[in-house]
Amino acid sequence: MNHLLSIKDLSQEQLKDLLALAKKIKANPAEYRNALDGKSVVMLFEKPSLRTRVSFDIGINKLGGHCLYLDQQNGALGKREPVSDFAANISCWADAIVARTFLHSTIEGLAEHGSVPVINALSDLYHPCQGLADFLTLSEKFDDVSKVKLAYVGDGNNVTHSLMYGAAILGATMTVICPPGQFPDGQVVVEAQSLAAQHGGKLILTSDIEEIAQQDAIYTDTWISMGDDSNLSDIEAKFKPYQVNAAMMKKAGANFFMHCLPAYRGVEVTADVVDGEGSLILQQAENRMHAQNAVLVTLLAK
Repeated sequence: MNHLLSIKDLSQEQLKDLLALAKKIKANPAEYRNALDGKSVVMLFEKPSLRTRVSFDIGINKLGGHCLYLDQQNGALGKREPVSDFAANISCWADAIVARTFLHSTIEGLAEHGSVPVINALSDLYHPCQGLADFLTLSEKFDDVSKVKLAYVGDGNNVTHSLMYGAAILGATMTVICPPGQFPDGQVVVEAQSLAAQHGGKLILTSDIEEIAQQDAIYTDTWISMGDDSNLSDIEAKFKPYQVNAAMMKKAGANFFMHCLPAYRGVEVTADVVDGEGSLILQQAENRMHAQNAVLVTLLAK
């Protein structure tokens, strides 16, 4: 493991090892206080962020490392100078690059042209750090994640992609329910189905919300992804039947609700669900730091 660009690049053993290490770091933070002693990590962000920026910055500090944040006031990476120059120059000073970009090709360019580990903190295709935090959260609720039934309801996006890969590699059952025309990327679906077959998992895709069946957890995301200039009124009619509410949770027998945040109450999910007893949103948010710290320790610690 030289980088973390996508969960699909991990073997089942590597994914399980990351989740196990995240639990160790979470339970015994003092043991890892100097894990990144003398290490510096540059964070390159093209997009706004709350959880990703704060969890990486504080997480790196808790591991004894130094974090430098660079936003892109001059626009996307590659406009002021080539991505290859960004990667090569930063590699002269830093020990790792954490990047949150619009295009996944930018992440790939940083990994190709740099000489230090690159961690994908979100791109248009994948959100592996979120996926790791989500499966860490599920593993804290279920002894055997391969037995978990997870439904994702709403817009097929980068979060959906990472969840599909993670569920497939761990051998879990995942049902993806999206409005017509809003499904995950076709190539990602093919890859995830192949991984699921390899590891004993199952991936189901449908537009029929009535096929939600029995689930352990229901996951949703915003209907409009960051950077999308669509108007809510233009898509509301299409997505309204896919709103996660108490009736859907009851129909599926789901005890837990998940969301990567930010959440819009009364839009993709009702307030009683997102703020309800079975909501895991804050546990997911906290676990962003622990999962990412496991990645950092794996890539950088001596």
